[in-house]
Amino acid sequence: MSERGSAQLVDDGSRITIRGDWTLEHISELAALCAQMRKAARSDVALDIEVESRIDTAGASVLLDLVAGDSQRVLTANDATRQLIAAVARAEGVPAPKRKRDAGFLGIVANVGNALEAMWRNTLGLVGFIGLILSSFARSALRPSQWRTTSTVAHIEQTGLNATPIVALLCFLVGAVVAFLGAVVLQDFGASVFTVELVGYSFLREFGVLLTAIMVAGRSGSAFTAQIGSMKAREEIDAIRTLGLQPVDVLVMPRVIALLVSLPILTLVGMLAGIIGGAVVCVATLDISPLMFFTRLQETTSIRHFWVGMSKAPLFAFLIAAIGCMEGFKVSGSAESVGTHTTSSVVQSIFVVILVDALAAVFFLEIDL
Repeated sequence: MSERGSAQLVDDGSRITIRGDWTLEHISELAALCAQMRKAARSDVALDIEVESRIDTAGASVLLDLVAGDSQRVLTANDATRQLIAAVARAEGVPAPKRKRDAGFLGIVANVGNALEAMWRNTLGLVGFIGLILSSFARSALRPSQWRTTSTVAHIEQTGLNATPIVALLCFLVGAVVAFLGAVVLQDFGASVFTVELVGYSFLREFGVLLTAIMVAGRSGSAFTAQIGSMKAREEIDAIRTLGLQPVDVLVMPRVIALLVSLPILTLVGMLAGIIGGAVVCVATLDISPLMFFTRLQETTSIRHFWVGMSKAPLFAFLIAAIGCMEGFKVSGSAESVGTHTTSSVVQSIFVVILVDALAAVFFLEIDL
């Protein structure tokens, strides 16, 4: 009879008595001991666990490995130990999940279908949320006592006044780049002076409102999602409902109205900054005086281009605010969910802004504006 550690091997090799602590802290010693026992014991050896022995899932796994996973060959008078051995045996008996084969072309088609289905669901959700905003606006429009002026003014400051420097700087730099590229290309045709029209048309019709909307989507739209999402995670929205208030009236309407006010003003700032950036490049590289630049801009650029650009600003503002607030209400409660929906808000807002801008460009082209 040989004895080592906390187990004893009976002479005939058909029965092993287990005693002591069979726990995780001794796992390396226990594994070595069982490896030695497996060489000396018969293939049908049984284990007898003493009542006083301490055993956890790690020790039970080692013992089951000794009897080839057959829990029926593990004997004990302790009910808790018997249940533990049986639970570990069932867990180890579950086969590992097989990795799904790559379906190749069918997998690509399935992924495309899933993406289209998700896009369709998001579109329906956005349409429903827009309807909810419009119904809330119609309900409170004739009730000045329900207007949340303080909250609206605070959001106008955050989304409009605080965003003015970055919008002006971005549009100024893009205007300078557009003017420089236009001057380089048109110079080969002896038409460098037409850079003035290029800068004017591009910023009045497209770049002014588009760049501003993209900046607002990344700055204010994401902030709306994070703010409402954090409130959802802290159950503050449930508290608002408990007070008998509508979250759309309290949280969404001030943000929508603030963006409807701020984005057209920021668009005007972006148009002016872009034109000034183009004027600086024209003055520096084309020997066009500032007076000549603005005189030619006034003579050759119709006011309708300005109104085409400004007409898109309220629509972009409404869509950005709606998407940002809607994604905030989708937050499930964790910090990861807040980050996921904030990212989704920015991506959806920019995508929708560019899509609507493309459709608007086609529409105004067809009606000759």
